[in-house]
Amino acid sequence: MEKIKIETIDDYILSFPAGIREELQKLRGVIKDGAPDAEEKISWQMPTFTLHGNLVHFAAHKNHIGFYPGASGIEAFKQELKEYKSSKGAVQFPYGNPLPYELITRIVKFRAAENKKLAEEKQKER
Repeated sequence: MEKIKIETIDDYILSFPAGIREELQKLRGVIKDGAPDAEEKISWQMPTFTLHGNLVHFAAHKNHIGFYPGASGIEAFKQELKEYKSSKGAVQFPYGNPLPYELITRIVKFRAAENKKLAEEKQKER
């Protein structure tokens, strides 16, 4: 069976059943609202948002939606994420439970501010 190469976030979302598509589309919108200047792309076959570097990624899996804000995003919100399975740079939101969109928005805004600050510091070094 030939593996389909995903080239856009639309392609990625359309590759899933309707219920999951709706969740992924809503998550995409929440990320866009939290970081309106971020650019979309596919990286590592996952929807990715960039703003002065990688911002966040997300992906649908068998039993959950993975959200990947990097280690700093997980660490900064570890208390609020403690009810979810997480690792150094990822958190799993199980299907069947509403996604914590308000928390996701705050994580995205945190990461956007963090990336902007790092970009400004690099610019000053030049």
